[in-house]
Amino acid sequence: MPTIEFKLPDIGEGVHEGEIVRWIVPEGAPVQEDEPVVEVMTDKATVEIPAPASGVVSKHLVKEGEVAKVGSVIFVIESEGGGGGAAEPAPAAAREEPAAAAAPPAGGGTAAAVAAPPAPPAAPAATGRKVKAAPATRRLARELGVDLATVTGSGPGGRVRPEDVRAAAARQEAPAAAPEPAAAPAPPPSFPKVAGSREVERVPFRGIRKRTAEAMVRSKYTAPHFSLIEEVDVTELRAVRQKARERGEALGVKVTWLPWIMKAVALGLQEFPQLNSMLDEEAQEILTFHYVNLGIAVDTPRGLMVPVVEDVHLKGVLQLAAEVRDLAQRAREGRIKPEELKGSTFSITNAGNIGGVFATPIINFPNVAILGVHTIRRLPRVMSDDSIEPRDVMMLSISIDHRLVDGADGARFMVRVRELLENPALMLL
Repeated sequence: MPTIEFKLPDIGEGVHEGEIVRWIVPEGAPVQEDEPVVEVMTDKATVEIPAPASGVVSKHLVKEGEVAKVGSVIFVIESEGGGGGAAEPAPAAAREEPAAAAAPPAGGGTAAAVAAPPAPPAAPAATGRKVKAAPATRRLARELGVDLATVTGSGPGGRVRPEDVRAAAARQEAPAAAPEPAAAPAPPPSFPKVAGSREVERVPFRGIRKRTAEAMVRSKYTAPHFSLIEEVDVTELRAVRQKARERGEALGVKVTWLPWIMKAVALGLQEFPQLNSMLDEEAQEILTFHYVNLGIAVDTPRGLMVPVVEDVHLKGVLQLAAEVRDLAQRAREGRIKPEELKGSTFSITNAGNIGGVFATPIINFPNVAILGVHTIRRLPRVMSDDSIEPRDVMMLSISIDHRLVDGADGARFMVRVRELLENPALMLL
């Protein structure tokens, strides 16, 4: 039979290598054309690589856990027909398996993920069902000797989580029940050693975490940062948001604080476009954008991702709420598309639901500014008539590239955003 040497394809912009997570088809086993053969994890996504032709997988050239370079041969197929040689399918042939994945951002699609058409059912496990699990969960299962096909997942859609794997491993190690011994005097209480555990976990520094780190360093050492903090009274906005939430629930849309902040930022950027720009260092030109595409930092188990909501200046709050929720959900699940992580003109990082009074985020390079959104707290404030009232107070912080934006312009922008959020009716003007 003709021999086909299959090379690891270029499965995403900027991808140079991939880790072999799992061989779906073992050596010597038959495979049909387009059936998944191997699961590969890059710094952008986890994908299943299909067979280029029907035949027998005669040899694996890379072991599970090892890294292969793009263009290197990773397996050989004895084909049932056709010519031999090296097979290099188009990137679209790789099918993504959604990874369970749920924040300061790296620049311009730093933490991109590769998405592809929905995958057909993978080769069934021993139980006849496909196991849903993230690459890290699969690796943990291999290390603990747990067959994922025997584990009942507690995650959404039956997805197997790391705690499910650990519980299964504990059950495997539990000794068989023995007859209860006769009662004995209670031993003296024991306490753990003060020194504690000496376990150290080593994880390769690659993938999204490495790409984020590289972009952070580039941003911090390229753009001279300066920061501003503004206090915002969102008491009036809370009442308006409540009405929007009721309307959103009727349409199946959850309205959070973020869409209002996005709308205020978009309006502010149209008044102060110098914050909605970038520096083309090679051409020595300043590019000022007359549209607003906001990168929204999303905290995922796989690392930081910054999906982009386009044309925010043209959209209403309900539409923004729906789009942000969809992008964030798909980013956490590893289903975000590469093009959805590109083209931001300004970025927002929102840690308000986690905590922290304020922070100074790192710019999402090549943007020239990033807004940090922080926790809303109920605090006493002195009003215009000198009375003291409890108010809903939120801190906003902004980091700006001082090469393109002066401090005064940054301050004027923040004042405008504060005015819009404190008087939400102004957003309609």
